[in-house]
Amino acid sequence: MGTVTIGVSIAVPEPHGSLLQELRAGFGDAAAHGIPTHVTLLPPTEVDASVLPAIEAHLVEVAAAGRPFPMRLSGTGTFRPLSPVVFVRIVEGAEACAWLQKQIRDASGPVARELLFPYHPHVTVAHGIDDAAMDRAYEELADYEAEWPCTAFGLYEQGADGVWRRLREFAFAGAVVPPQAARSEDASLPAPWA
Repeated sequence: MGTVTIGVSIAVPEPHGSLLQELRAGFGDAAAHGIPTHVTLLPPTEVDASVLPAIEAHLVEVAAAGRPFPMRLSGTGTFRPLSPVVFVRIVEGAEACAWLQKQIRDASGPVARELLFPYHPHVTVAHGIDDAAMDRAYEELADYEAEWPCTAFGLYEQGADGVWRRLREFAFAGAVVPPQAARSEDASLPAPWA
């Protein structure tokens, strides 16, 4: 069957996802259109294609143990000089992301692996481009804000063309409404994601 390169991530929903992807392309990041805007839970990992059913079963279990949570992005950060990355910061939801990625990479699971760097959830907006463009991305998105209720994560595969495509989405169990829902005008009405 051969090997495939997979990743697990939380998709940044519309309109935020397309906006950040277009901005990333505008900063000169050639890979932008092949990478949906996301928060990584499992970085690119090469696996034998025959293991995919076991990986999907594992992700079903992880999702069943998870609950919806509020995700909020605000401002920018960078991993430079260690790594040529500028990102939008996660200011709410980072702990939930850290818990999820740990469950996904669990030593007893089918995608157990060590990370090259300590896990730091973020949304990449520039990677591997020249310093002036990295600086521009950092400055132009310094006031960026977005929030949404995170209710699922996805399994992605990188095609031979370098484009990442979602294979399957895994919704969290339960109907616990994130605290953001309380902001609606009539809290007695259920939120759309409840």
